[in-house]
Amino acid sequence: MNEFSLKYGCNPNQKPAKIYMADGSDLPLQILNGRPGYINFLDALNAWQLVKELKEATKLPCATSFKHVSPTSAAVGLPLPEDLKKACFVDDVEALDENPLACAYARARGTDRMCSFGDWVALSDPCDALTASLIAREVSDGVIAPGYTPEALTILKGKRKGNYNVVQIDEAYVPAQQEEKQVFGITFQQGRNNFEIGAELLKNVVTEHKDLPESAQRDLIVALITLKYTQSNSVCFAFDGQAIGVGAGQQSRIHCTRLAGSKADTWFLRQHPKTLALPFRPDLGRPNRDNVIDGYINGNEEDVCAEGNWQKYFTRQPEPLTPQDKAQFLASRQNVALGSDAFFPFPDNIQRAAASGVRYIAQPGGSIRDDLVIDCCNRMGIAMAFTGMRLFHH
Repeated sequence: MNEFSLKYGCNPNQKPAKIYMADGSDLPLQILNGRPGYINFLDALNAWQLVKELKEATKLPCATSFKHVSPTSAAVGLPLPEDLKKACFVDDVEALDENPLACAYARARGTDRMCSFGDWVALSDPCDALTASLIAREVSDGVIAPGYTPEALTILKGKRKGNYNVVQIDEAYVPAQQEEKQVFGITFQQGRNNFEIGAELLKNVVTEHKDLPESAQRDLIVALITLKYTQSNSVCFAFDGQAIGVGAGQQSRIHCTRLAGSKADTWFLRQHPKTLALPFRPDLGRPNRDNVIDGYINGNEEDVCAEGNWQKYFTRQPEPLTPQDKAQFLASRQNVALGSDAFFPFPDNIQRAAASGVRYIAQPGGSIRDDLVIDCCNRMGIAMAFTGMRLFHH
């Protein structure tokens, strides 16, 4: 088929809607189950580009969790430490470490679980039964992958009362070099962003601290490729082969950095011994646990440890996570990588990044205050590479 009719566009009043190939050729995808919508396909096609490029750069299976046209996380298929398995709710999964694709999905889906609620998943490799079983137990809108084993497809087709969206993409499909879109009846055209991100991009280290170990280079590549498909302005924190905090779509870069940094801090604190030991009531579902954990860590609208509140969530009153607990735990988390899709205009971004353990940075450079940013990195022991390449995405 060269077109597929959609129920509606971004909103129910935007009809008619469809996806199609303007040259009359067949769509490079098949809908194996469900009926994806307009935003679903925006997420799916952006997410697929991310994992395809990330696998090409790292040679590892990759996964991403997308929500409203930006990734909540992206990850490569490295085994998970035991505390991270618990934080991602996959400590009950046997043989997880033997399946790199399942590990990549567990990392990506487990990073920012609140934002991943109702996400779209992309997998770099054909989906197997174990990965499908992990997807099946989360609240999700759909998945895109280059293929599915028969058992995986059966599992996914049973999700959401048989209506779960499953899309298969032609792995060999290469789009035209020119891309177009319309805004207010006016057509925009530009060349596709085919810029390749790899270790060569990290050669221009402009700080006194020059050392970028292989693990840091990998994490910076994860961050930069994630940013390439994130609504700008955007900043991404990465650690251990995964994006752990994405600040997307903010008008001010410091707000991007603060948002991404707070998400990274929350990701680390999900692995705090007190958080892992929370005595949840057995009838409390996974999404509710995510909300409670976020409140426990960040002290949101409700004190979940307070009398009259804790009884709704726990079998006994838990000890609070104090500011001292947080500071001590986060101080032990170092060697975080950070990517930015455009230059840092002020050193306040570096100061905020350092507070979340950042020791490696990749950014385009080109600010009139580059010298102040570099000086701040030097004082804080951070190695920073100028890539010379902006990565805006809109």
